Amino acid sequence: MGKNSNTIESLFGQNVFNQHVMKTMLPKETYRAFKRVLEQGQPLTAAQADDIAAAMKDWAVEKGATHFTHWFQPMTGFTAEKHDSFIKPTDDGRAMAEFSGKELIKGEPDASSFPSGGLRATFEARGYTAWDISSPAFLKEDEGGLTLCIPTAFCSYTGEALDKKTPLLRSMDALSREAVRVLRLIGNTQVQKVTTTVGAEQEYFLIDREYYEQRPDLIFAGRTLFGAMPPKGQEMEDHYFGSIKDRIAGYMRDLDRELWKLGVSAKTKHNEVAPAQHELAPIFQTTNIAADHNQLTMEMMRKVAIRHDLVCLLHEKPFAGVNGSGKHNNWSMSTDDGQNLLDPGHTPHENVQFLLFLSAVIKAVDEYGDLLRVSAANPGNDHRLGANEAPPAIISVYLGDQLGHILDQIDAGDAKESKRGGILDSGTPMLSTLPKDSSDRNRTSPFAFTGNKFEFRMVPASISISAPNFTLNTIVAEALSGIGDRLEKATDRRAEVKTIIQEIVRKHKRVVFNGNNYAKEWVAEAAKRGLPNISSTVEAFKSIVAEKNVALYEKHKVFTRTELEARYEISLENYSKTIRIEALTMVDMARRMIQPSVIRYATFLAESVQTVKAAGADVSVQEGLLKSVSSLGVQFNEKLGALEKAIEKADATHGSSQAHAEAYRDVVFTAMGALREVGDKLETIVDESFWPMPTYGDLLFRV
Repeated sequence: MGKNSNTIESLFGQNVFNQHVMKTMLPKETYRAFKRVLEQGQPLTAAQADDIAAAMKDWAVEKGATHFTHWFQPMTGFTAEKHDSFIKPTDDGRAMAEFSGKELIKGEPDASSFPSGGLRATFEARGYTAWDISSPAFLKEDEGGLTLCIPTAFCSYTGEALDKKTPLLRSMDALSREAVRVLRLIGNTQVQKVTTTVGAEQEYFLIDREYYEQRPDLIFAGRTLFGAMPPKGQEMEDHYFGSIKDRIAGYMRDLDRELWKLGVSAKTKHNEVAPAQHELAPIFQTTNIAADHNQLTMEMMRKVAIRHDLVCLLHEKPFAGVNGSGKHNNWSMSTDDGQNLLDPGHTPHENVQFLLFLSAVIKAVDEYGDLLRVSAANPGNDHRLGANEAPPAIISVYLGDQLGHILDQIDAGDAKESKRGGILDSGTPMLSTLPKDSSDRNRTSPFAFTGNKFEFRMVPASISISAPNFTLNTIVAEALSGIGDRLEKATDRRAEVKTIIQEIVRKHKRVVFNGNNYAKEWVAEAAKRGLPNISSTVEAFKSIVAEKNVALYEKHKVFTRTELEARYEISLENYSKTIRIEALTMVDMARRMIQPSVIRYATFLAESVQTVKAAGADVSVQEGLLKSVSSLGVQFNEKLGALEKAIEKADATHGSSQAHAEAYRDVVFTAMGALREVGDKLETIVDESFWPMPTYGDLLFRV
């Protein structure tokens, strides 16, 4: 009997040109050369590149592919691709499939049409895509057929990074270099490479496609710009981990299958806290591949949803008043011989290697919290941070009872014990006793230790995870660099390690907080500790070009000053454009949808007053309602005019990109909130047959 083609084993990776496929299709020496590139960074020869390209083409064509593309991640937040066919005409009028090593290694997309922060203009448009050998090629399947996708980096003609992948790869090199150096200095001479690993939990909303298409705000902005809360929201807490509806279960099944084909290890799926909100979590992978796979996950979520007449919303706060969506970035460090450097073991107080690397992370977060904050900054996240299981804007570290106790001991002199979790007794012999963890979890912390990794909970749902991870990699590399410098100079390295850990704990314990991050008292306490509270995205962007941060990135060769300045400009421009699009969409909806509906309803009420009055009946109800609708209609028109003027004022703002973005934040965004407040009140009193768009009740509960 043949193997069932629907099993996980047969589905997983079937559309990936992975090492298993390469080993069977490549000449042995070429495969060994490929492995040396991955493990030691040795370059491929032109002949070896041709071998790999030929095998890749044969594999793809056999599966039905006709085109290939260099798949890259420009600074738009999405992926990009330009398709070329394998076709090569022959002299006798036929055609053959051809794909060379040169085509595999390098592509030339137009670099002036992507965000570049001034690095590229129309008259200097050349850019290059370069094959990322560490991320497997894959086949993407859609209505256009199968396309061979080759993961690549994207840079300008003059060498500057124009994408998300390049700095991530650079940061991984930096962290590995400094981590290996420290490990060797403390006696671990076997390790050759340290990689960071990530598991990115992805939250999302699903709504009915028919309702989506009636909401211009969802179409243009990805979030509702008007919308009153329904009688029931998430307050009953009955959606989280609840029974999955059949329609959603069908979607999730198809999504799993599509992701498994692409080698994405989709593991966990469930309902999230808000109505219509869900989550997918993968198994940990090397950071670079995890970033690629998260981009594929978001793309596939949207595509599969359409097949089910659904729409997937990845905006951080598509619905006001209920939970928003994040992307919990679970980050750790692993050696090439299988050690997790953030695994405390059974006796963490005695695990010097763990304590040293833990100290490096604490130091990094304290010194570069502003960079972590900006790595999770976008317009959508400004709506989300601070409540409903989303952390506040203050960066702090949660360690839990066990590690907190160890740090207290180190601060006092020496760690001599580790707290134990014990046993959880359920109180009935029908249930087994359970081993209890040594610490609780803190869902309010932006950066929480969760057993053998850190969970960066601040990351927005819609962005690439590259920025949070190249930030983490670089700041930890810097902390390890300082530790390595000290160890190299020490005559007694064992004693110096103990001194370093103690000094870091004493100097940087201010960033450790195990309490309720939502409490007002924490805001005051964080200020006393000197921790920054960067409340808005526009303010956070300044950190990109702060001198200490430029020096950091240049030292570790992750960014040049020019590349950082470009990203700063791109970030500000994207913010201004986002708010402007949202504001113009509000104006359009207000003028063409809400106002006409309110006028029709007011006319209906006025006619009702006259009709009922002529019949000699009491018209106080109709008159009261008419008065309320008319009064709110006047207020709505006033707020609408104020928003239009605010847009004009922001558009006319001269000076820096920072000043322009601040105008949109302070003037336009404020006016948008005032207009929405009145519009949402109107929604609650206008007859539903007159209201021009689906309500929150429709969007959240009729899926």
